[in-house]
Amino acid sequence: MKCNLDKLKKIDLRDVWPHEALDFTKWLSEEPNLAILSSAVGIELELIETESSVGSFNVDIYAQEAGTGRKVIIENQLEDTNHDHLGKVITYAAGKGAEVVIWVVARARDEHRQAIEWLNQHTDSDFGFFLVEIELWSIGDSLPAPRFNVVEQPNEWTKAIKLSEGLSETERVKLSYWTKYREVAQATPEFLKAFNPQKPSKDHWTTLRCGTSAYHIALLIDTQHGRIGIEFYAPDDKEIGHKAIDNTDLFEERLGLAATPFDAKKASGLRFYKDGCKIKNNEAAWPRFISEQLEWALAMKKLIAELGL
Repeated sequence: MKCNLDKLKKIDLRDVWPHEALDFTKWLSEEPNLAILSSAVGIELELIETESSVGSFNVDIYAQEAGTGRKVIIENQLEDTNHDHLGKVITYAAGKGAEVVIWVVARARDEHRQAIEWLNQHTDSDFGFFLVEIELWSIGDSLPAPRFNVVEQPNEWTKAIKLSEGLSETERVKLSYWTKYREVAQATPEFLKAFNPQKPSKDHWTTLRCGTSAYHIALLIDTQHGRIGIEFYAPDDKEIGHKAIDNTDLFEERLGLAATPFDAKKASGLRFYKDGCKIKNNEAAWPRFISEQLEWALAMKKLIAELGL
């Protein structure tokens, strides 16, 4: 069988972005492009400002993680990594009190890969360093398309082990479950198109942002009763929360779960649980539980869009 195929062609970065600050930083700071980087690093990034002052210097992009408010600095370098920029990212991180550093480069030299790896190994769970290569590719006469390749990143499992010190047994189970969740989520392309999974925590929930502060989706685990769940949560907007409650039957139909509406002083929404899902001492079943939760999240987000919430 004959297949009509074309060849990928790598495009020089400077052909598209001649000036790093005026062209590339400006492009990357735009929401759709920052979302591409967000997907690559697994952190939902929100722009604070570009060329943000740090003493007598400026960091290219100052941002934050949606939902947590963790401060993020992004330093761009459309060339091979060098010691000057390595010093800059550390200086800027200290000056901004950032917990996440993203160094975007044309090519990462081995010595700088090792330096970023060392920083991730010798900092606690609150800090993360990413080294990311940016490439441009086209097919035939198509427009160039960007691709971010993560070269070095925090080892979430190692960070999780460090964080687990001093936690109770139940808290360690929750942390391990959400660590596995992030691993499964990052291997599920359909889910990553819709959501950016948060870093693992010791809580009984993990939040999924929906592009608005008015509401979010949360995945739930109940280690005491052996069940997994999901909820639609409106923290302050009663109109949205009540609209979800008014459509309880539709949510139940789409998810195949019974709903428990809640209407507290501020928050309101719907909560769903599936019983018979033992969490403790049942790690082999976690990927199956998590895959089901990812399906619920996608179904819920689709329904939310249909309802115009």
